Amino acid sequence: MAIFAVHYTYGPAKAAMRDQHRALHREWLSEEFKAGNVLMTGPYPDGSGALILVRGTDLDEAEVFIANDPFNAHQAIDGVRVVEWTQVYGPFTD
Repeated sequence: MAIFAVHYTYGPAKAAMRDQHRALHREWLSEEFKAGNVLMTGPYPDGSGALILVRGTDLDEAEVFIANDPFNAHQAIDGVRVVEWTQVYGPFTD
């Protein structure tokens, strides 16, 4: 399976919506991490967004998968970019 980097962009206008759905978002991430679909995740320290590494067979599957994130489903983010990522060194080699 390939690895995809999902970049979320956050803006101040949707901060209250993110606060409202953060618990569901983190619960979803935790469940998908335990299932092996999410490899790692976390926000950028400057509050501008977050990075999520996910596994998928192709870009379409990764985009459909990330659409199920409550932040995405409730339109609590300003932008989403999904790109395939190639690991050279690190813990996610097959």
